[in-house]
Amino acid sequence: MTYETLRLTHTDQGVLSVVMDAPPMNLIGPELVRDLVGLVGELETGQDVRVVVLESADPDYFVPHVDLTKVAAYTAEAARAGGPGDSSLGMLWHRLSELPVVTIAKIRGRARGAGSELALACDMRFAALENAVLGQIEVGTGAPPGAGGIQHLARLLGRGRAMEVILGSEDFDARTAERYGWINRAVPDADLDAFVARLARRIASFPAEGVRTAKRVLNELTLPAADAFRADAIRFRDLVTAEAAQTRVKSLFAQGLQTRGPLELNLGDRLGDL
Repeated sequence: MTYETLRLTHTDQGVLSVVMDAPPMNLIGPELVRDLVGLVGELETGQDVRVVVLESADPDYFVPHVDLTKVAAYTAEAARAGGPGDSSLGMLWHRLSELPVVTIAKIRGRARGAGSELALACDMRFAALENAVLGQIEVGTGAPPGAGGIQHLARLLGRGRAMEVILGSEDFDARTAERYGWINRAVPDADLDAFVARLARRIASFPAEGVRTAKRVLNELTLPAADAFRADAIRFRDLVTAEAAQTRVKSLFAQGLQTRGPLELNLGDRLGDL
């Protein structure tokens, strides 16, 4: 397939590099969702790829959040992944988690909201120590996370820390995210590429069926059921359209939401000032 927002590079070791490049700041919009639906479909049936490394072309933004001006459009694209009944990012991310290939998120810059949830859907997450920022910002705007954040973080962080992350809606640096279990490791930026490349090649070099079987069993033990993602998506849709959320989002747009500026760089802090 030809992708508009993804740059794909194959290696002879069975590793696929996927670089998200959706200017101006990698917001989740219809073009990026359309490409991710296509990529997931290819990876479900392909045999050549064993490990996928997902990263961003933008050093400041892995994926900051969804494009709030194009919710209907990206939801329509997400519906192509599972039909009208599963027209949510959460179900698309769930399909990503169930792929027979191993997925690794390599995070530089900000991964917030559905961007954090995209990283959480990957099998592993490694982040640049100096510049990675993670956050589940939804409650700060008036709605709960709707694409897997609650499901994954409750299992990874435990009840208390998941409450802190989700209800507080603050930004977390890579060192704290590592300590909490949000990411596997915080790695110095200068070493991150080599570290992830070595791990990806190592996993890809092992017998494929052994890797796939181990991943499948681990998913059976730890991956939330599809119905949990569907229920979260419904709760998110109900509250994100309510008056309280719409008022807060309108205020954020007036301050520069979805533009490259101080609001987006410091969104976790600014939510507390609304």
